Amino acid sequence: QVQLVESGGGLVQPGGSLRLSCAASGLTFSGYAVAWFRQAPGKEREFVAGIWWSFGNTQYADSLKGRFTISKDNAENTVYLQMNSLKPEDTAVYFCAAVLGSTIRRNRSGYRYWGQGTQVTVSS
Repeated sequence: QVQLVESGGGLVQPGGSLRLSCAASGLTFSGYAVAWFRQAPGKEREFVAGIWWSFGNTQYADSLKGRFTISKDNAENTVYLQMNSLKPEDTAVYFCAAVLGSTIRRNRSGYRYWGQGTQVTVSS
């Protein structure tokens, strides 16, 4: 059974940083595209960043470039999302998703496996 488990969310002040983790069980990320999405209350789930495991190619939502960084750890079979200079508008549930293949899709329907999400709240 495939499981993606996100962790690392929490409450942080504006300007702070968090690092989210997405660990997989029942699945090896090799050959997969793995992405982070987020969903704020009352809003659509939106693409944040993605990485193709095999070569490390990355993509980001244009509005988040420079603040967020996606990376991977082969040994830990884990994908990370480093979030810096956080703003209140970054408050959302952050989800990890994966699909076999090299294409980093920006639409949620392109992903087969999803985690349960981790809450990130940016507030003073």
